[in-house]
Order: sequence, then C-alpha cells, then structure tokens
Amino acid sequence: MEPKEQTSALLADIPQNENALGHSEAPIRLEYFADLQCPYCRDFSLEVLPSIIQRWVRPGTLRVHYRALQAATGDPNVFVAQQVAVLAAGKQAKAWNFAETFYAEQREENSGYVTDSFLRGIAAQIAGLNLDQWAGDCGDQRLIVEIADDKRAAEKAGVHGTPSLLVGATKDALTRLSAMDLDSLDEAIGALVSR
Repeated sequence: MEPKEQTSALLADIPQNENALGHSEAPIRLEYFADLQCPYCRDFSLEVLPSIIQRWVRPGTLRVHYRALQAATGDPNVFVAQQVAVLAAGKQAKAWNFAETFYAEQREENSGYVTDSFLRGIAAQIAGLNLDQWAGDCGDQRLIVEIADDKRAAEKAGVHGTPSLLVGATKDALTRLSAMDLDSLDEAIGALVSR
C-alpha cells in the first residue's frame, strides 16, 4: 500500500478539527510538538503514532493536538511555510493527512527540498483537499499567529526539542512524557484512563 493510502486508511472516519485529531469529548489529551523536517518526529509519526491512533484515538479515548516547534528546520521562513501548509489543510479537516504525508515523503533535513512546489505536491496527494482553497488559506496570517502560540506553549511547558509529548486528562494540567516508545505511551495513557 502506498504511503498516502496508508495515511488515508489510518485517519479514515476519525474527526479532525484544525490541528486536532480525535473526538472533541475524548477524556485524554496529547499534545505533540513537532517539526516536519525532524527525522525523529518522522520515526515517531510513522512507527509509533499509528498504533496510538488505532488503540486510543479511534475509540474516542484520546485527542491529539499537533503543535509546531522549530527544532530541525534551520530556516525560520521555511519552518513557517511548512507549518502554515499543515494548518491550511486543517481548515479543511486534513491537517493530519498533510503532516503524515509530509513525514512519509521527508528527505534530509535542511537540504532545500521544502519548496512551494514540494508543499503543493504534498497537498495534491490528499484526497478531498480543495487545492485552491488550501493555497488561499496558506496566506492566512492567523496561522502564523497560531505557530507563535505553539512556541509560547512549548516554552511554558519547558519543551525545547522535537518530538515532545505532553499528556493528561482533558481538563487537567498536562505532564511531559520522558519516553516516546509505544509501551511507555500506552502505559501513560492507560494510567490516565484508569484514574
């Protein structure tokens, strides 16, 4: 199965709203701070996250929020452009499709591959994404403000690198996870569910 088909199958029928994946009433919240050019984020997104989505997001227990944090991308303008592209897809409930497709197509960080053409190519792979609307939404200045808000949230939480995860009950303060392997993440989410 092609990466874009795997992404479509993984995310099929799971609610998306802007940068959030999962049911709005999910009792557990996970914030995932990431940089699209970060190879460790790619590994987490492609190797660990699919199991978390199947076990916890799909049944409605967990909602995951994708947060932007510049760590691997050297050029701030490129970082903003790639993150705006994700958020613009989120205006059509496709942010996660965009991010996961990007990770599947990720190349060597800071090699200059992230161009407008590359980002449009990612967008073109997402079934149901209106490309003209997406391109227009990429010019929405509020998305740049959202990226700045993510940076402030990371600083407040003491998050400095990617990938980083914060987890907790939806109405409680979030706790930073020190381990990012599947077993540790399952254990942390399971402990919150059983409280």
